[in-house]
Amino acid sequence: MTAARWAPSPKTGHRDQGCERIGEKFGDAHINVTSYNRMLLLTGEAADAAAKDQIGKIAGAVENVRSVDNEIRIAGNSSMSAARQRRVSHFQVKARFLDAQKFDVVHVKVVTEANTVYLLGLVTRKEAADATEIARTTGGVQRVVRLFEYLD
Repeated sequence: MTAARWAPSPKTGHRDQGCERIGEKFGDAHINVTSYNRMLLLTGEAADAAAKDQIGKIAGAVENVRSVDNEIRIAGNSSMSAARQRRVSHFQVKARFLDAQKFDVVHVKVVTEANTVYLLGLVTRKEAADATEIARTTGGVQRVVRLFEYLD
């Protein structure tokens, strides 16, 4: 029996109006909100712990959100070179997923921030292990955070 995998729809897709408002309240923070299967991943930088906590509370109050992983760092906003490196790391991981041909890459969402790769998706444990190993061994990646939901 094959379990159905979640795919974004216009109603539950990656852009949720409640989540987009988070950035409006904290203009001095750099916040990325990633949603997958009603789970939110918060990354970026906030000026202090109070702002980070408040952002997490706002995100958790958004309708239909099941969980929030608040990975916001307490730091100044990242530089343009850091943003460029983030994009390079992201595409290196995705390219290595494609090259390995161990799983369907559309089932694993990759988010990169400050040399950390976050992996999200609805996957088997084998797919999760393969994706983790590929991300972990990609140049420049210092840390891999697994936020998977498992089919088995």
